[in-house]
Amino acid sequence: MKVSIIVPAHNEEKRIERTLKTYITFFENVKKFKDLETRFIVVLNGCSDNTYEVVSKLQKQYNTIEILDKKKAGKGFAVIEGFKHALKEENDLIGFVDADMATLPKYFYDLILNINGADGIIASRYDKESKVTPQRPFIKSWGRKLIFNPLTRLMLGIRYTDFQCGAKLFKPRVLKKIVPHAQLTQWAFDIELLYLCKKYHFSVKEIPTTWHDQDDSKLRLFNSGIKMLGSIIKLRIRHSQTEKKLRKNK
Repeated sequence: MKVSIIVPAHNEEKRIERTLKTYITFFENVKKFKDLETRFIVVLNGCSDNTYEVVSKLQKQYNTIEILDKKKAGKGFAVIEGFKHALKEENDLIGFVDADMATLPKYFYDLILNINGADGIIASRYDKESKVTPQRPFIKSWGRKLIFNPLTRLMLGIRYTDFQCGAKLFKPRVLKKIVPHAQLTQWAFDIELLYLCKKYHFSVKEIPTTWHDQDDSKLRLFNSGIKMLGSIIKLRIRHSQTEKKLRKNK
């Protein structure tokens, strides 16, 4: 089995080396008893620090690292570009994981082990069996349960406990279908991926995970929440307009 893991990186000079070394070591050990090949596509997006130099040095040590250096910033943009690159090669599975290693490699490996007959699989921080350390702020849980999740379900018709955990995995045929239709490059891009999976009748399962919140997360609670809600509304409007055009052309 061949698996490509996209790692979006925006100014990650302090964390990316540890993340890549930990992931590569883990999957090298897995390869000793499983027929599994992994490669890591690090997509630098809008970096102004030394992330490129750090990853380039690691690439000389590990032949499983590929680098895409993009001037444009945006996690969604980086993931989509990584998907496009991975689709040019032979893969059985293609996924992405955050550069901060909030998801340890063994929990990403859980996605590989459990995808089975599904078209995609996502990790959930909010399943009753999930473990999150340290505990997330109360206001995050309140906002998610009472505003964010109900609005997403109402406007997009998709039901998951966690839309935005940074660990997701798909089969290539899914990405070949949905990537050309993806429009969001920053906020809510992964919600759009799940919406497109629903639209094209792909099955995506959700499993509990263990998540380690990082102290220096780039997200800021209030601003992030406002931008996220705006992105969901924009997503619904954009795809509604596209669907109307398609109906008219039939």
